[in-house]
Amino acid sequence: MTYEDLQKQHNNLYIHEMDLYEVKGLKGLYIDGCIAIDKNLTQREKGCILAEEIGHHLTSVGDILDQSNDNNRKQEYKARLVSYDIQIGLQGIIDSYEAGCTSLYSMAEFLDVTEDYLNEALDTYKNKYGVYVIYNEYIIYFMPCLGVLKRL
Repeated sequence: MTYEDLQKQHNNLYIHEMDLYEVKGLKGLYIDGCIAIDKNLTQREKGCILAEEIGHHLTSVGDILDQSNDNNRKQEYKARLVSYDIQIGLQGIIDSYEAGCTSLYSMAEFLDVTEDYLNEALDTYKNKYGVYVIYNEYIIYFMPCLGVLKRL
């Protein structure tokens, strides 16, 4: 989903671009229905960051900036998982396969996410599902490498 699509779909949130990078090196920040996005990012990066901040809107409670706290780390993980499902999801992996994507680069282009974001999402899915997951009519393998097979 593009940055613009995310903004339209979540028009109930106040989303503002600003020079945020100088504030503790943050690229995005969510506080009480308001999302700040660093204006110096590419559109693709903004989409990834916005998805994560939407994940915080949907899952996080309170100030979780202190990542030395176990509860805050758990909330961060939950928000990221939601963002990966928004931007990629198991269906996105299948759609990439069906579109003929044969590399992580082409898959990231197809999904309109950065390669780093895609790699983080795939690692998270591998941790969540293990070696493979069956989804609809497909088997998605995460180990030893990413693979998608259509079930007969």
